[in-house]
Amino acid sequence: MERYPRIEVYTGKIESNCRRTVALCSQYGIEVTAVTKGFCAYPEIAQSLIRGGIKALADSRVDNLKKLKNLDVEKVLLRIPMMSELDDVIDFADLILISEIETARVLGRKAVQKGVIKRVLAMVDLGDLREGFWLDDIVPAYGELLDIKGIEVAGLGTNLTCYGGVVPSCENLGLLVGFAEEIEKRYGVVVGIISGGNSSSMHLVYDGGMPTRINNLRIGEAILLGRETVFGTERENYYNDTFVLKAEIVEVKEKPSIPIGEIGRDAFGNVPVFTDRGIRKRAIIAVGKQDIHPDTLIPHDKGIIVLGGSSDHTILDISDCEADYGVGDVLSFDLTYGGMLGGMTSPYVHKVLVG
Repeated sequence: MERYPRIEVYTGKIESNCRRTVALCSQYGIEVTAVTKGFCAYPEIAQSLIRGGIKALADSRVDNLKKLKNLDVEKVLLRIPMMSELDDVIDFADLILISEIETARVLGRKAVQKGVIKRVLAMVDLGDLREGFWLDDIVPAYGELLDIKGIEVAGLGTNLTCYGGVVPSCENLGLLVGFAEEIEKRYGVVVGIISGGNSSSMHLVYDGGMPTRINNLRIGEAILLGRETVFGTERENYYNDTFVLKAEIVEVKEKPSIPIGEIGRDAFGNVPVFTDRGIRKRAIIAVGKQDIHPDTLIPHDKGIIVLGGSSDHTILDISDCEADYGVGDVLSFDLTYGGMLGGMTSPYVHKVLVG
């Protein structure tokens, strides 16, 4: 008997999206590092990325890199490391993002003790105000990193859009290239990797506007969901229905669209706002915010309105649906990146791999 809620993962479609992305980026001399955190680094899904031409996998959590240890590709730690996890970082990551000199020093000392050399990528904050050495600091910081025993500085990287929403552009990524060239001139080294960000940088690749010398991108959503992330465009010839949530209806009733009584804070500390649509036919599905936030669900049935939810339930308006849904029926939803991330991480959502 099938179990719900479940996410059906279409690995063949992911492989197809990956192959298209790798081929497009290769036209501009850009290697793609595929990000696995969106699906909690399930090795079977990661293998579909490798079949799609990927030679490096990246994740923000060391526990996820441990799941990938038997796959014969480079492993990249996306999140700047905690001091407390550096021993595991050395064992399970081949390339490590760095934005603190002291962390690099401790990493280097531990690497020397283990008889290894670890490659690091010096991160630059180009204005998004997340991780990275600031603009005035990156060139001297790179010089300090070059002097640390036990590490090899592989190049520069940046991250845009994730926190501050700053859109990658030819101008700000051009700054990254400029820093690389200044470093090469000052220290007489070659900056091998110049990593121009994540899926939000793909719009420059699609439009042919990526600055020359950007030779790496760390891509998750653009492959996994086939979407350009800055403007939310679904790319032609890409699959968007790669992660499909299926959830079972546990209640169907006609009820008012506005609660009766004084409105206070909900279970998550927010004061909800409601639109009066009169008496409406409502369905409850057995999946909630503990698994997937309702705002991340994209119903296959376009007549469904997602109203909201609690930790355990999601409330739907099904008044405009042609189908006569009842208790026990199963509804399907595509997911935003946040929905995929939450659902694939939740132990309460079953995962089913589909070829």
